[in-house]
Amino acid sequence: MDTVKGKVESAQKVVIYGPEGVGKSTFASQFPGAIFIDTEGGTKELDVERTPAPSSWTILLQQVGHYALNPDGIKTLVIDTADWAEMMCVEHICTKASHASLEDFGYGKGYVILAEEFGRLLNRLTELVDKGVHVVLVAHAQMRKFEQPDESGAYDRWELKLQKKTAPLVKEWADMILFANYKTIVVKNEDKKNKAVGGARVMYTSHHPCWDAKNRKGLDEELPFEFKAVAHCFPANSAAKQEPPPKPEQGAFAMPPPEPPQQPQQEPAPMPAPSAPAGPGVPFDDYSGVPKALADLMKAGGASVADVQKAVAYKGYYPEDTPIGNYDPQFISGVLVAAWDQVYGIIQASKEDRPY
Repeated sequence: MDTVKGKVESAQKVVIYGPEGVGKSTFASQFPGAIFIDTEGGTKELDVERTPAPSSWTILLQQVGHYALNPDGIKTLVIDTADWAEMMCVEHICTKASHASLEDFGYGKGYVILAEEFGRLLNRLTELVDKGVHVVLVAHAQMRKFEQPDESGAYDRWELKLQKKTAPLVKEWADMILFANYKTIVVKNEDKKNKAVGGARVMYTSHHPCWDAKNRKGLDEELPFEFKAVAHCFPANSAAKQEPPPKPEQGAFAMPPPEPPQQPQQEPAPMPAPSAPAGPGVPFDDYSGVPKALADLMKAGGASVADVQKAVAYKGYYPEDTPIGNYDPQFISGVLVAAWDQVYGIIQASKEDRPY
């Protein structure tokens, strides 16, 4: 069996987390060739390149999948933030199962399902890393009470603001975890009372009882929260494995790879008057009255209003001439959006004149 000795240069999987306002997005924007998937809307004041804001978990997976299949021209992909992406994932699996929250799945089951679904995102991001693209997950931090099983007493520590089974998954996935915070020094004033001073922004790169952090580059444990302090770890052209594009997923939820993004879509046309509702035969690019989450999926897959209406009628949910805007909102979110892969499969089959 052939073996390889020595260091292997590759792109990096990075997690940057910290309290709000510390400058996480600004820091991530300085990575080489950064393109943002802004799930939170926190980059509006930054001059960065970004994708259209994903309106659903399915759209988010499609956007990452597109770059995994088309990595040329992208050096760093940033998801800002991971905890908002997780909320989209929670909404997706709860809507699909007609549950109000993860607790409705039964003791602990919802969190297991969440970790499995979120793992799909991490797998697609790993495909990007294998092709030489750095991946950065930006996340908020939260303070939790922590107690060691072999120690007496408890203490506060900073952790990723993710669910109990998702956070360990992300920490294991990452090559580097940087915890950013304001460094505060406590001194005694003239009255010999403690007073907090300072406030310089720093980042921690190694594990500490009070926070999670790690790196494999031999970085100092504490550094100024400036990209130049770690820039040498992220060359613009990372070594990539020369592998064929991954095969599409198989099974009931398989979906063809998304089309390359086109020019930004124009604002939807005004809502049609009630006397002239949208129906079969509506032009392909007119999504008036279609909820945004569904409209985004339709645009990405090249599905018209009439395509969806025919698929819905074929399954017996609504007559074909029923405007999409008249569908029950729960049906739209719980069936058309949550099970879009299956809906899209029916649409494709009808276009290819093959049995459903």
